[in-house]
Amino acid sequence: MVVTPVAHKLGDYLGDEADDLLNHTAKVSKALLHLPGSDWVSRIFAQSDRNPQVLRSLQQLYGSGRLANTGYLSILPVDQGIEHSAAASFAPNPIYFDPENIIELAIAGGCNAVATTVGVLGSVSRQYAHRIPFIAKLNHSELLTFPNTNDQVMYASVEQAWNLGAVAVGATIYFGSEQATRQLQEVRSAFARAHELGMATILWCYLRNSAFKQDQDYHLAADLTGQANHLGTTIGADIIKQKLPENNGGYRAVAQATGQKFGRTDDRVYADLTSEHPIDLTRYQVLNCYAGRAGLINSGGASGKNDFAAAIRTAVINKRAGGCGLISGRKTFQRDFAEGVKLFHLIQDVYLSEAITIA
Repeated sequence: MVVTPVAHKLGDYLGDEADDLLNHTAKVSKALLHLPGSDWVSRIFAQSDRNPQVLRSLQQLYGSGRLANTGYLSILPVDQGIEHSAAASFAPNPIYFDPENIIELAIAGGCNAVATTVGVLGSVSRQYAHRIPFIAKLNHSELLTFPNTNDQVMYASVEQAWNLGAVAVGATIYFGSEQATRQLQEVRSAFARAHELGMATILWCYLRNSAFKQDQDYHLAADLTGQANHLGTTIGADIIKQKLPENNGGYRAVAQATGQKFGRTDDRVYADLTSEHPIDLTRYQVLNCYAGRAGLINSGGASGKNDFAAAIRTAVINKRAGGCGLISGRKTFQRDFAEGVKLFHLIQDVYLSEAITIA
């Protein structure tokens, strides 16, 4: 592993949280988890039902960029042109209306892969498919329909992704939404076909239900997002993308607020398996990814004033919890190109540093 002298910088970025985040001991022992490493694909997937073509695609994904062969991933995702509208996404930096600049940012940023629409990838596939792994996002929400709805619609086929040279496909399920069952069936079928064709699979396991917003936003609850991760791993996701948890107790909060029974949980989740610490909350997400057999990548979130500090904080939490990387979009492409590259490199430095250990 390449060792980058990053530890001395962390105090500046983590501030008052530095000691707490870097020295926390997790409630659930790391001995229970399958942790990232240079032999990740052979150790985890060679004993699964994935065929040799999928193993090759996974190795290409994990073997590219600055984090190559570490077991960690740094991915640039840009589907916001559909999800949030091109105007909301690219007006801060109009060069990214041109798909070529999206791919160039991922390459310059040392990313393992770029995840975006089949339109973006297809427009430049002959120029770039051999230079950086492609992840083709198959389904999307969109905000042009009025009133806006929480749904994910298939925009592309698995065969299209394969033809343009993708090594993996991605999809989103809005767990908890009215359309979740249909989305689950569509994605399960697409992932099975992707595996048949030799591509890896990544699932955005997001929550959507107005009932999840109570005294806090329980779309970010460890217990609810953890169960979404478990469902995603069950339908064949090789990698799970999830938002960093910020709270816990979603099951109880929804039941109490609505006066209706909601789901099932166990008191030991809150007493023995988690605490209020962000590393413990994230470790519960990893635990629900079949104890880490499916790698957990946390999302970077929206761009703001403290993007560098927020991204490094998320990377430290993900790594120390036992996750396998970060997928960072708006924090990188909604700023100057060179600044976006710098942010990617700082995130990757967290995973390359031997000073930042698994809690």
